[in-house]
Amino acid sequence: MTQAYPNLLKPLDLGFTALKNRVLMGSMHTGLEDRFWNIHKLARYFAERAEGGVGLMVTGGFSPNMVGQLSPFASTMNNRGTAILHRHVTSEVHDAGGKICLQLLHAGRYSYHPFSVSASATKAPITPFKAKALSTKAVDKQIDDFVSAAKLAKLARYDGVEVMGSEGYFINQFLCERTNKRKDKWGGPFENRMQLPVEIVRRMREAVGPDFIIIYRLSMLDLVEGGQTWDQVVKLGKAIEQAGATIINTGIGWHEARVPTIVTSVPRGGFSEVTAKFYGEVSIPVCTTNRINTPEKGEEILASGKADMVSMARPLLADSEFVRKAQENRSDEINTCIACNQACLDHVFQLKRASCLVNPRACHETELVLTVAPVRRRVAVVGAGPAGLAAATTAAKRGHLVTLFEADGQIGGQFNYAKRIPGKEEFFETLRYYQRQIELLDIDLQLNTRVDADLLKKDGFDDVIIATGVKPRTPGIPGIDHPKVLGYLDVLKHNKPVGKSVAVIGAGGIGFDVSEFLTHDFSHHPEGQQADFEDWKAEWGVQPDFEGPGGLAERKPTSSPRKIYLMQRKTSKVGGGLGKTSGWVHRNSLKHRDVEMLGGCSYDRIDDQGLHITLSDKDGKALETRVLDVDNVVICAGQEPFRTLYDELASEGIKTHLIGGADVAEELDAKRAIRQGTEVAAGV
Repeated sequence: MTQAYPNLLKPLDLGFTALKNRVLMGSMHTGLEDRFWNIHKLARYFAERAEGGVGLMVTGGFSPNMVGQLSPFASTMNNRGTAILHRHVTSEVHDAGGKICLQLLHAGRYSYHPFSVSASATKAPITPFKAKALSTKAVDKQIDDFVSAAKLAKLARYDGVEVMGSEGYFINQFLCERTNKRKDKWGGPFENRMQLPVEIVRRMREAVGPDFIIIYRLSMLDLVEGGQTWDQVVKLGKAIEQAGATIINTGIGWHEARVPTIVTSVPRGGFSEVTAKFYGEVSIPVCTTNRINTPEKGEEILASGKADMVSMARPLLADSEFVRKAQENRSDEINTCIACNQACLDHVFQLKRASCLVNPRACHETELVLTVAPVRRRVAVVGAGPAGLAAATTAAKRGHLVTLFEADGQIGGQFNYAKRIPGKEEFFETLRYYQRQIELLDIDLQLNTRVDADLLKKDGFDDVIIATGVKPRTPGIPGIDHPKVLGYLDVLKHNKPVGKSVAVIGAGGIGFDVSEFLTHDFSHHPEGQQADFEDWKAEWGVQPDFEGPGGLAERKPTSSPRKIYLMQRKTSKVGGGLGKTSGWVHRNSLKHRDVEMLGGCSYDRIDDQGLHITLSDKDGKALETRVLDVDNVVICAGQEPFRTLYDELASEGIKTHLIGGADVAEELDAKRAIRQGTEVAAGV
């Protein structure tokens, strides 16, 4: 049963204990950690992953003290009462046959509160608060708090702790000249700066004894100016081993780095090359991380000797049964993480509870419960886009007889256009997952079928779920019917030819996607194939051998086969409505390809000369008029719900539910569509 992934599923002997496989569920902050009344929800969240077969799990970050909290009243492990409360988590995990470590994370200057402290008095670009410099004695106090937190974690019956020494947090801030300007024993030469993490691990090992896992998250690639050199990374890793660590985990990039590290456009498993360079420098197990989202990729990394373990965080949000499905040779049934960040990291940075776009049950396991329906009903779902697919598969899992109607010749709806965008190839995986679920759940899929109210009424369905999606909105611009004008479906669905100069009207998600699509030369990078990691490093300015301070290099120019203008009516930042943790990547990528982004645009007319526009300031005052001499104008100006069938059924008195874009078309929110489809079907 395990022959497909012999390295991934091989036990790992740690001496005093053993892990049943090489999968580490990496740390993710979910928001459930921050309030004690959510402890049972947090316990069920981890228990489901333990039941799914994960070898070792790591919690979201818990600060060892108040000043290190990520935000006011955020998760902290600093008293006996909290430790006893956490036994709800550890007991459920252990009952499910799992092992779990508590991550100890001191935010340092990344704290979003006015009491933050760091190596020096500096301000991070991701928080409005300037950190205060710690005195020499106060640094020792922070170390003591780390040690006390580890002892409390042991009292809570965790199997160990992970010390967060990367991603630009407190420990990382002491390591790098960028943030450590000290003149005392904790500053100056690297040998001084590195003593903070070494002392934390050394004292921690003395306090907790030998039979307790200590994972150290080593920043192997800072990706910021003034970061560590490779020699310093290796020196620290060896010292951490000598101090008593059990496992060294890989950390990549600071939160303020201008190099993406986990978004979907980052090639799968690319950063395992960093771990591979470090591998062999220490004798304890080494774990690699970032964008490993399939058992095949994990197996490939381990089989090639790049690491002893693989860390998968968001993939375990997407599918709690990831490991079990791999063990049972059912990898085609895994709901793959697409690294969109829309419901996980974006939620966390908005102080909301995390979830998952492709799995809305994540972090809501006690609320969104999919029980077998007491009565089996005949359910019709009209539309096989994301909302309809979620509704159909959820209803079928509950035991209903489901018929799924789709007017197109394939499932997927808007995902079929998204998957064509360079950097969004993971959407193929979501459609693969749903296609397999349709087969397994015996859903009656009827493609190329446009249904009407009479057909649904005649067939006598007990419930009808309308997920008919959207239709593009056509703005009232003079000349909108000019031959130069194309819709985004003309480009992404019908493959109509596009000229060498293009104006894209509308800078929402679709406008950015179309622009990204049009700036790529598919003769060099075949459509549907992820970018080569070496090319990706050159584009984003990562040193080929990861040497030098922070591992940074000068970015290689990236040419575009077309001149693109991306425009919006709003005077705010172009693309300001994109995801918090991924929007900057999209903007940066297009800027690097010389896309001209224009805000405050009025579209005066389209004619043989091109697109006539007026640019205005935030008060509506006209600044200038321009004529963009373009070959084509592509309209990405929003969508309207396509709900004619719903209105017909409502007038017939048939019980009908409206979901997805057919309900609300604004910004084409796949996260909302899948959640809504799941929730509606859970109540049918």
